[in-house]
Amino acid sequence: MTRGLNKVMVIGNMGRDPELRYTPSGKPVTSFSLASSRSWIAPDGERREETEWFNVVAWGNLAEICNQKLSKSQQVYVEGRLQTRSWQDERGQRHFRTEVIANEMIILGPRDKSNHKADFSDPELSLDLLNQLGLEEHNTF
Repeated sequence: MTRGLNKVMVIGNMGRDPELRYTPSGKPVTSFSLASSRSWIAPDGERREETEWFNVVAWGNLAEICNQKLSKSQQVYVEGRLQTRSWQDERGQRHFRTEVIANEMIILGPRDKSNHKADFSDPELSLDLLNQLGLEEHNTF
């Protein structure tokens, strides 16, 4: 059997403050949403923008760090894998939720939870980050 690859890398802005919970066995788990936008020029010459929302889940030490350091609107790099879980509600309807299970997180915006007014539009900062991650500009946006 051949091995597959399930790897996700997202740069986006926090949609809400992280929520920390603990499993019955005491393991920390933090969840938050991340919005990643892209823009392009359509064939008609109009500039278009599209935002994709990601549900992110972090476990263990990373969960505690995310809860302590992240806050709404902060820019963050998250790396992990996709996982889809399903459940059945009280009416018997089946629900599905796809999440990014994070194993790496880099804060790109301000590190102080109380500072929400950073400028994330600096292209030099973006190119710097892409170079640090070993990505080429044309492969990312």
